[in-house]
Amino acid sequence: MKKNLMMSTILILVLLLGGVLLTGCAQEEPAPSEEPAPSEEPAEAPKEVALGYVNWAEGVAMTFLAEAILEDHMGYEVEATMADVAPIFTSVANGGTDAFMDGWLPVTHESYMEEFGEDLVDLGYNNEGARIGLVVPAYMDIDTIEELNDVVADLEGQIIGIDSGAGIMGAAETAIAEYGLDLELIPGSGPTMTASLDKAIEREEAIVVTGWAPHWKFARYDLKFLEDSKGVFGDIENIHTIARVGLEEEMPEVAQFLKNFYLDSQQLGDLMGAFADAGDADELETARAWMAENEELVMSWIPEQ
Repeated sequence: MKKNLMMSTILILVLLLGGVLLTGCAQEEPAPSEEPAPSEEPAEAPKEVALGYVNWAEGVAMTFLAEAILEDHMGYEVEATMADVAPIFTSVANGGTDAFMDGWLPVTHESYMEEFGEDLVDLGYNNEGARIGLVVPAYMDIDTIEELNDVVADLEGQIIGIDSGAGIMGAAETAIAEYGLDLELIPGSGPTMTASLDKAIEREEAIVVTGWAPHWKFARYDLKFLEDSKGVFGDIENIHTIARVGLEEEMPEVAQFLKNFYLDSQQLGDLMGAFADAGDADELETARAWMAENEELVMSWIPEQ
């Protein structure tokens, strides 16, 4: 009897103790949060700027410099797309590209400006004193376009050109007809033209190319423009920035920057030289290095906030 009573008492104490422990555990569990933590608002995405460029030395250099400035100093994302000149003018006119920084006026790209008319906006020139023509090494004993017919065999019957849609190529075809040249214009690209020029000069061979200044090749090689007595290649030109309609209203800061962007011939030659010396290095990093070395000039182009 006593034994049964004792066992009952122990059982009751165990049950009571277990209940206390369970109650304590339940009280220690954290209460569920009544309100969810406030979520952070997503940061505003940077605005995008679309630039078009042709694989011409001055256009490549200026476009990537503009990209570096817009991204590093003005908070924009830039998409730079390379194409032939005709598709670029078409894209700017259609609004797919915001700006093209390598428009040669009033002659070389006059036909595109006339074709697209009011669908393009001229933001002004970024370099003065540009020219195009037929270029030969200084060691060649000719000085005029007419004299090319005297060295047709030495030239293997060819004028080394660039991309077929370029204005200089149209002028070269006109020169062949106007001067009665027994030469064929060979299309290619800016880099292939300079590679052919480099190879010929290394061997002191005859060569004639479609050339333009400013260009780093005039600093690296001893070259000369052939005299153009018929004026086929026009007079001295300026390089303009051509924009799409609406850019000035939608991104006024970008438009003003592009209007302010200006390089004299020495500055542009130095920039192009940096790209030529960089070889296969990343273009944007090359532009950033030049930007860092010319900070005062670069900052003068950026509109005040």
